[in-house]
Amino acid sequence: MFLLPDAPAVPTFAHDYPEWHKGRQIFSLWYLEIHSPALLQYLEHLQASFSDLLFQPNTRQFHITLFICGFLRSSIEHDDDITQAQIDCQTSQLQTLDLKPFQLRTGKINSFQSALFIEIEDTEQILQHIREQLGISQNEIAPLNYCPHITIGLYSHEFNSALLFERIKEQPQQRFKFEVQKITFGSYSAQLLQGPLTAHQHIQLGAL
Repeated sequence: MFLLPDAPAVPTFAHDYPEWHKGRQIFSLWYLEIHSPALLQYLEHLQASFSDLLFQPNTRQFHITLFICGFLRSSIEHDDDITQAQIDCQTSQLQTLDLKPFQLRTGKINSFQSALFIEIEDTEQILQHIREQLGISQNEIAPLNYCPHITIGLYSHEFNSALLFERIKEQPQQRFKFEVQKITFGSYSAQLLQGPLTAHQHIQLGAL
């Protein structure tokens, strides 16, 4: 999962992945939007600083993934499909939490095997609590050990991790606190690599 010392990064290639999407188009997830101007400016700076290593173009908004739902469809055909009825059930389950706005904090720059990211510190485990609620009615698609983060970008080619870690050391790192006021359900096109997120609904915290 994480990029190890003296190991190759795993690149994303600019081609279609039909073995994954099987002709389906709408891949959905629950996520947190990022609205802090200072944090967004920092994320854009990091994206530019490491642009020679990152896949282009990248039009996906910075966000924190909460729960991977899968392909949104009218009926279940594959084990990574989800229906609107299931999403409605998850929405109801989130509303029972009666969550109030809460704060998160960014951590250090880090790397998965295939992507550069900054860590998110969730000392009160609120995100895990939300994930548990979302998982009541549907198993998450391809679940991994959850590591809250904001992706800076996917890697465009293979390189040795020593290069990246040295550049991270040289990079002035900043930390930010920001408030979460809503949870978003949205999707992206499975045929458009790193294409934009489209929000379908918002759950406003403190207004349930």
